[in-house]
Amino acid sequence: MNDLAPVAARLTEPQALTPAGFVNDFYPSFWWIPAGILAAALAIKLPSIIRLWTDPLLRAVGGLLVLALSVFVFVAPSTIRWVNQVTGVPNISGPWVYSLLTAFCGSCLLLIITWRDGLSDRSPRTRAAMRWVLGTYAAVIAALWIMFALAEMPEERLRDLDTHYANTPYAREMIVLYLLAHTVATLITNALIWNWVRTDGLDSLLRWGLKFLGVGYALQLAFDAAKLSAVGGRWAGRDLDWLSTAVAPPLACLSAILIAVGFILPHTGQYLHDRRQVRDAVRELRPLYRLMKAGGGGVPRVLRTPPELRLIRRETFIRDGLLALSRFVDADLRARSYEAALALGHPPDRAKALAAAVTVLDAADARSQGRERDGAGSGSGSGSGEADTTDLLRDIGAVSRALRCPDEVRAVRERAAAAGAATAAAVATAAAAASADGERAGDPVGHGGTER
Repeated sequence: MNDLAPVAARLTEPQALTPAGFVNDFYPSFWWIPAGILAAALAIKLPSIIRLWTDPLLRAVGGLLVLALSVFVFVAPSTIRWVNQVTGVPNISGPWVYSLLTAFCGSCLLLIITWRDGLSDRSPRTRAAMRWVLGTYAAVIAALWIMFALAEMPEERLRDLDTHYANTPYAREMIVLYLLAHTVATLITNALIWNWVRTDGLDSLLRWGLKFLGVGYALQLAFDAAKLSAVGGRWAGRDLDWLSTAVAPPLACLSAILIAVGFILPHTGQYLHDRRQVRDAVRELRPLYRLMKAGGGGVPRVLRTPPELRLIRRETFIRDGLLALSRFVDADLRARSYEAALALGHPPDRAKALAAAVTVLDAADARSQGRERDGAGSGSGSGSGEADTTDLLRDIGAVSRALRCPDEVRAVRERAAAAGAATAAAVATAAAAASADGERAGDPVGHGGTER
């Protein structure tokens, strides 16, 4: 009795979970992970597809995501059992899933051909390639159903249909046909993708999307190798079913996720990039917007306003504010500020923006103090300044960026004020000298009133 105790203890000990055991334990729910990720990707992409429905590439990407999602929904054991029960035909889920997978492969190949050549390129070679893909994969799907109708497959198999019926007439041909069709499409698509990746001048988002696609299709090839090896093992009388039930499923899941990311990244990445640029533009205009807002008013706050609309409203408000400041603009001050900024070592574009910032600040101060320019160009500046205002309306982004550097603006403003004071002093001295010369020229009597 004591000799049996170690054996009993070993039997009751928890066994270490191997990778194959992990997949087997979680197989029923394993397929819903990529299905959920693909559904989320489709939900993210759906608004763009609806908004830009006329874009055939977006529609194709949406259809591709629907096919990929359908594959993982219908390959789950619970869905396989449900379809078999609803139709009353054992294993009818087999050709149905194979058909979805074949259609997905053909769609991927068509999308890559169209995406790479462009919608405007409908050369005879491109049209012939698209017709070949459509015709070939439609014929494969039809052949799958014909072979299923001829095969004897009475025993329902939820996980190992490929290997269980690997030696059954017609079922064997059906299984090999779908695997070969999948392998050929994957090889061609993978070759097109990696050739495209090496093309010069690609957008960075597109290049990264293609790299994700390349890795995803490489995993698809590994999936095909595992499935074909398991089927070949059955033909050779060896048990390699674990390749089909434990190795192939994780490869398929990871591959589907990477392919979804690859197709979505260029479009979604560009969309997010554009949104970020709009938000950055809104933030960039904040200093100038606050300066214009100090004169009264502002853009009313509306909940859930799109960034594009906020940017348009902010730009409109700023330009309206600059137009209202036009009668306070000092063109002479702007010219002096530009020279001062150049003297401080700023490049011409930056000097122009700093000079405009100084001019706007001075105009805002003049408005608050009621010092309207008279348009005659006397005093500290010239009058209407319409040309300056037009220039400001065009460079509001650069002016707002300059206002973010108050120390630089202050230095330019002080140097320009000193130059203006020096100029005014020189003008006053010249005027006084001219007046004195005029008085002497008009005096016929010498100093002290004594005639010479």
